[in-house]
Amino acid sequence: MRKKIMFIFVLVVMLCFGCSQDEGHEAITDTVTFIAPSSIGGGWDKTARAIQDILLSNNLIDEDIHVLNKIGAGGELGWKYTKQQKKHVLAMNSSLLITNHLLGQSKLTYKDFTPIATLATEWNVVIVSKDSEIKSAKGLMEELKETPQAYKIGVSPRLGNDDQISFVLASKQAGVHPEKLDFLVYENSDEVVDALLKKQIDVATMTLSEAKKYYDLNQVQLLVISSEKRLKELPEIPTWKEEGIDVVFKHWRGIMGPPNMSKKEIEFWETTFAKMVKTKEWKQTLQTYMWEDFYMNSRDTSRFLDDENKKYEKLLEIY
Repeated sequence: MRKKIMFIFVLVVMLCFGCSQDEGHEAITDTVTFIAPSSIGGGWDKTARAIQDILLSNNLIDEDIHVLNKIGAGGELGWKYTKQQKKHVLAMNSSLLITNHLLGQSKLTYKDFTPIATLATEWNVVIVSKDSEIKSAKGLMEELKETPQAYKIGVSPRLGNDDQISFVLASKQAGVHPEKLDFLVYENSDEVVDALLKKQIDVATMTLSEAKKYYDLNQVQLLVISSEKRLKELPEIPTWKEEGIDVVFKHWRGIMGPPNMSKKEIEFWETTFAKMVKTKEWKQTLQTYMWEDFYMNSRDTSRFLDDENKKYEKLLEIY
């Protein structure tokens, strides 16, 4: 019988997973905490809660799973908490863990944690309100080229994330001076869209899964997507390439643990997530949010993070 745990409402998405004996692995704990360093409904949160549901519904773990949200400083608060833990805590991550450090916004680096897995990618989009006079990404860039501060651009949760970087790369290629763009930073995508609808900003950039619900409610227009070709689910949304700008940009999410995790713990989680990504529920989750499978185990994730760090070092030279 699973041990019942009181729901703790804090701002960090943590999944508490304990590990029962599985394929030779001894039980690690009776609970596990998963940390998503974002508010409920954000990308990290959606990922963590999907994992929670799938692991439990498929009996891939016998222990209770606790999802905890810790918000603040572009993931910093949640990741700092994770680093301080000895075990039984996993945290969602993304490229922001790398760029926060490269931009001097955090002392934490990806090497401060134990890589567990990379899970999925998704695309970035640029949105405007439904009644906006901006009708295309090409037209937007043409106006920003003439007057870089013509429009206020909303982003969350911090400058230097993939949403902003993809927009900056596109603007630079369009002949815009990125350093002159007027970015306003919000805590989460809901606040960004609220500001957009209240005319406090003119444009926003975020992941597709964050923007999609507002698009379905007919509140925003999706001007462009950072995919290589149009998505079959949204055939009406053009790519940057179709707008004359050769940018394709993926946003990835993964999972990591505290430093100095034991070999046994790493093996347990590798086995668990390798099983999870093969379930029909995970495949349905990818389809629901229009994510793409990008699974890598701990060793491959470690190499991937090294490569990503080098990539972002070059990308951030634009700042």
